[in-house]
Amino acid sequence: MEHSKHYDIAIVGYGPTGVTLANLLLKQGLSVLVIEREANILQLPRAIRFDAECMRVFQTIGITEQLLQEIAPGPGMKFQDANGELLITWERPVVKGNQQWSSAYRIHQPDLEKVLRDHIADHPLLDLKLRHDVYKVDQSSESCSIYYEDLSKGTLHQAQAKFVIGCDGARSLIRRLIGTTFDDLNLHSQWLVVDFIANEKENDLGDYSIQYCDPKRPMSYIKGTGQRRRWEIMVMPEDDVKSLTHDEKIWSLLEDYIQPEQATIERAAIYTFHALLAKNWVKDRLIIAGDAAHQTPPFMGQGMAAGIRDAANLAWKLKQVIQDQQDISLIQSYFTERYSHVSEFIQGAVQFGKIIQNYCEDAEFQVQTAKLKNFITPIPKLGAGFYRPEHHQAGFISPQFLFENQKLSDDLVGYQFALVTRDASILTGSELQHLQAEYAGQMTVLAANAAIADWLQTEQAVAAIIRPDRYIFGFAQDRDSLIQLLEHAGIAMFAQV
Repeated sequence: MEHSKHYDIAIVGYGPTGVTLANLLLKQGLSVLVIEREANILQLPRAIRFDAECMRVFQTIGITEQLLQEIAPGPGMKFQDANGELLITWERPVVKGNQQWSSAYRIHQPDLEKVLRDHIADHPLLDLKLRHDVYKVDQSSESCSIYYEDLSKGTLHQAQAKFVIGCDGARSLIRRLIGTTFDDLNLHSQWLVVDFIANEKENDLGDYSIQYCDPKRPMSYIKGTGQRRRWEIMVMPEDDVKSLTHDEKIWSLLEDYIQPEQATIERAAIYTFHALLAKNWVKDRLIIAGDAAHQTPPFMGQGMAAGIRDAANLAWKLKQVIQDQQDISLIQSYFTERYSHVSEFIQGAVQFGKIIQNYCEDAEFQVQTAKLKNFITPIPKLGAGFYRPEHHQAGFISPQFLFENQKLSDDLVGYQFALVTRDASILTGSELQHLQAEYAGQMTVLAANAAIADWLQTEQAVAAIIRPDRYIFGFAQDRDSLIQLLEHAGIAMFAQV
């Protein structure tokens, strides 16, 4: 057995969550070991949506220029009944909103993963082990011993890491080692998922996704990037599951919408959609993220996005504990904050799933549908954690500010805390110098502009601190409350002034 190399973080799994987390950790100067079973990126289509908040994460990583060549904004979703009557409209504006990105984007998952992997392919702090498999992890008070096999050679290896992060999917080994069970949000149904490559651009049903709430055969249509089209078809009790993935059966199910001469079937598979939340995501130095921690039906397009949010929430906290000597209890806030946030999206997906599957059969679902007629994407608040709850907007995602030179605030800040004010005199020159010198790499002080001033005035505050993941840490109404806010964030204002 090859014995221990030492790393700050070991990541198990190199899908979208794992590779996003690796990018953010490396950006902060942490050493990272990645262990992944597969030799290459799986080229089949899987996730096909992410949102503006995810785009801000990719902006922080520094890949938006490459990514914009692979993605397209998506306008939203419509629900209709068996007679074609419109039930629900879910608009997702393609114009840029207050996060300075469109509400939703289409993506081919392998393209996204390639851009993320290529960005750190030659990073000196990354040790990437493809075709390797973890079989054991031991914990001590200071670190973890991680044991893994080189599947191509059959050799065994060991490494040390301060934390092990399981981004290893629905069957996660790291989740099993944590020893947690699931909260079940009560939606389990089988669906046939079929991905097509259309021959002509005209062979689609428009830019909107469509949910067909037909009790005889609920279905979903989703337009992907380029010529990609997806149909999700609910498996009914009378179906012969073994024959559902056969080409002739697929074409017969979709004969009203698409013909064999119009497209090529790229993939057909039967999935069981689940709504599950692991009850615990952190046990000492073992942590889970992405599908290892939560599984959602696809009806809100939030599966991959939730894992990317996990990575953005977790990476800076790991850096604070490892490099900045923050208490390890900070890591527990990752679980409490993200559990509540992702739960709201999964509950929304369950509600939509039950409407799609039960509309016209149950009066209760017709009432629910009427209430959701003009649905607006929720913006959940974090669960209790590392922010000051006194202000009602603390714990929510912050806006991104556009400066007069067309610079975006996230680019100016980087992956660290930001202090924004609408009154430059609230701190003295020596105090500002202290912040910029003593906490370089931890906090950026943004010069006030009109957008920042308007936002703070609306929130009846003179200043705010925004966390590295762009969530609002807290607001200050005057100089004294700003000093207290900085101290709560771990910034010792007068230590060297």
